[in-house]
Amino acid sequence: MSQLIWLDDSLEFPATQTALEDPDGLLAVGGDLSVPRLIAAYRQGIFPWYSDGQPILWWSPSPRTVLMPSELHIGRSNRKLLNTSPFTVTVDHAFEAVIQHCAHAPREGQDGTWITDEMMEAYIALHRAGHAHSVETWHNDHLVGGLYGVSLGAMFFGESMFSAVSGASKVAFMHFVHALQQWGYAMIDCQMHTEHLAAFGAHNLPRHAFESNLAAAINREGCSDWPAAWSSRIPITTKGSA
Repeated sequence: MSQLIWLDDSLEFPATQTALEDPDGLLAVGGDLSVPRLIAAYRQGIFPWYSDGQPILWWSPSPRTVLMPSELHIGRSNRKLLNTSPFTVTVDHAFEAVIQHCAHAPREGQDGTWITDEMMEAYIALHRAGHAHSVETWHNDHLVGGLYGVSLGAMFFGESMFSAVSGASKVAFMHFVHALQQWGYAMIDCQMHTEHLAAFGAHNLPRHAFESNLAAAINREGCSDWPAAWSSRIPITTKGSA
């Protein structure tokens, strides 16, 4: 970017098109992580990502990796994992524990974490305001995997996941996306491409297509009571699949 925009006390962000000059979509710097600002950012497809010692950095990458819940692909190995899984999956049972595990999970090629204490406090506040949710995987009453993210309308923004036991986060993810299908969610923002997500059907969208789909999804009704909807969902099954 030719000139990095510093945010002031208002909740306004620069136009996302101005991030095009930066290959990773760096858009702005500064501001805060208040609930109103985070909601304003996500409504425009903008998210914070920074490390300790840095100011808050705001991003809007293009292309954007997304997964349409209706297009979830479950390959043979993952069908087998679902059929033999010893896990129990819940939603919104342990949000704070999930984000803490995600913060401390080792990441290939990373020395530290972008989920700083400030970020954890911000997303816990967003959860208490009803906009951030967690999915938990349990084994013998122990939390062994999960994910968390932000929900606005019929749009879900995935933030991070962890797995303390092989396959735990995959099982959480598959059950969760299947539930989002039933709840009428239109799109999951995966932010950046990974082979792991691509195996489930995630693909890239250019900025204009992502933002068009985002605007439509946010203006649709999403799930208002996640635990109740989860308990009444039709569970995913692959029994009998080849």
